[in-house]
Amino acid sequence: MRLLTRQKLSILSAILFSTAAYAQTDAPKPYGAIPTERQLKWHETEMYCLIHFTPTTFQNKEWGYGDAAPSLFNPTKFNALQIVSAARSGGFKGVIFVTKHHDGFALWPTQTAAYNISESPWKNGKGDLVREFQQAAKQEGMKFGIYCSPWDRNNPEYGKPAYLTIYQNQLKELYSNYGELFMSWHDGANGGDGYYGGKNEKRKVDQSGYYDWMNTWAITRKLQPNASIFSDIGPDVRWVGNEKGISPETSWSTITIKGNDGKPAMPGFMDDANLGSGTRGGKQWIPFEGDVSLRPGWFYHADQDGQVKTVAELFSIYCKSVGHGGALDLGLSPTTEGLLHPKDVSTLAAFGKLLKQVFNYNLAKEAKISVSNVRNNQKQSFGTANLTDASRYSYWATDDDVHQANVQLDFKKPANFSIIQLRENIKLGQRIDSAGIDIFKNNQWQELAKATSIGSNRIIRLSQTQTAQKIRIRIYAPVAIALSEIGLYLEPEIKSADTKGTANTYPKTNWKATSPAATGLALKNAADNNESTVFETRTSNYIDLDFSRPLVFSAVGYLPAQDGITAGAIEKYELLSSEDGKNWKTIASGEFSNIKANPILQRISLAKKITTRYLRLLAKQTVPAPGEKGSENNLLRIAEIEVYSK
Repeated sequence: MRLLTRQKLSILSAILFSTAAYAQTDAPKPYGAIPTERQLKWHETEMYCLIHFTPTTFQNKEWGYGDAAPSLFNPTKFNALQIVSAARSGGFKGVIFVTKHHDGFALWPTQTAAYNISESPWKNGKGDLVREFQQAAKQEGMKFGIYCSPWDRNNPEYGKPAYLTIYQNQLKELYSNYGELFMSWHDGANGGDGYYGGKNEKRKVDQSGYYDWMNTWAITRKLQPNASIFSDIGPDVRWVGNEKGISPETSWSTITIKGNDGKPAMPGFMDDANLGSGTRGGKQWIPFEGDVSLRPGWFYHADQDGQVKTVAELFSIYCKSVGHGGALDLGLSPTTEGLLHPKDVSTLAAFGKLLKQVFNYNLAKEAKISVSNVRNNQKQSFGTANLTDASRYSYWATDDDVHQANVQLDFKKPANFSIIQLRENIKLGQRIDSAGIDIFKNNQWQELAKATSIGSNRIIRLSQTQTAQKIRIRIYAPVAIALSEIGLYLEPEIKSADTKGTANTYPKTNWKATSPAATGLALKNAADNNESTVFETRTSNYIDLDFSRPLVFSAVGYLPAQDGITAGAIEKYELLSSEDGKNWKTIASGEFSNIKANPILQRISLAKKITTRYLRLLAKQTVPAPGEKGSENNLLRIAEIEVYSK
């Protein structure tokens, strides 16, 4: 009897093993480029924050010039835990700290350059801001990443071969001494004006080769093998191509990256036409990151306290970044005290609360789910139960020759929903071309929505709540389908109290705009309260405003064109005033940093209030049009000019 029992157990074990092995070998073959293990972990992270805090904060600038005295940096109430915990309350899972921005000021006691935090009065020169953020992240259970700018506007060796060794040694210090990193973050900043070793000059570099990126990134691979490398071109995560945090409706995680002038693509040196959309069937799996700041700028500016993004805006960005198969990287900007402003903290907490409300319960779990095809009829391995088990990697699959299939959800009673979420098992590649959503209404199926490029996450956000007892999802793919999750959610109403403050701008009644050799209605576009219209000229590098009466003001705003064309945006400016429209004096000058990537409203704060009737905005340098060099460029484009009473 005992022998028979053992025989039965042996036979049963063999059958189970054989069944499991069959299911394993019968899985769909991967399609196209597929993610690495580190990329899978990045996809699972979905949301993290990028923290900008350097002497630039104390200068009230967006990009530091490299000339700030170290004594300027002294955040008397600095608290990394307050900043990181606020990020965590927003549902973010990691933080990336800007350890050195373009100003060149290292926020750790580096041995590679004298211009660093040990020269500041903060903690009597014994502080280490990188360590503080790394420890705070660890305490809060958050992932930690690092950005160290390759462009250094202070280092005397920048632009010379010797600087590459300095930069690589900085990365070695950072990647060896601050624990495990989840991100190695880089951008395409490639030289320009600076204060290099005290020399006020412009230094350009060969974008295609100066940083020797392949060997520089080899440092990351060796010292931080689990860290995903972000840059314009990846190699693990790519830039979405804008600083609004959003991607196009169709955005593939696969892409074919192309360089310029027959040279390999490098950060800041590439054909960026498909950064947002990716490439269907692209050679590489390089998903996008949508980066955007919680405020208009990446650094803290007190005059932007009333311009913190609302919870509604953040959720819209979330749906167009995380919800398009990428990740959301939200910029946080500590104040000069070293804390997040209370408005930033409360907004993050409210956003995190909203995410929990929206995605707390999947209504699809209440439905009876049926499908038109199950792979080899293996319902246990590839059946409908996998569609609502909250696992990214269990999945419903079809036979190899079934490239179109339907999923139907039948509810016992009508369900209210406003969000549909779909996920693919991306371990098998990005397989699905498109999906259509139908509801059964008036005894017939009616199309409600459709989507392309599903990937790791696709959120279809409806314009209004829908009620249906039957829902059908039509899936199309060039290969067998492998859908891992279906979610139905109801978005709560966001409180109307979540609004922004007023801007204190003067009305533009009776304003007149003039510019040499530029005539017609286009001039009015610079002061017509319409962001979609543009004043454009190639015949003049300035525009004059006649307010018709003297105005008392403390700041001027410049909004570059909002039509997606960055050429002609002002990079360097001079602001002049006049009592008679003939004799002019300079009241401000400077640069609009990062305006090509982030063409937002630029505010020029004056040293003191002035009273004048005439104002001139002079463009000393603008973004060149494609194919033009700076010396050839004379294009000037303005969407709107504002004047602030306070």
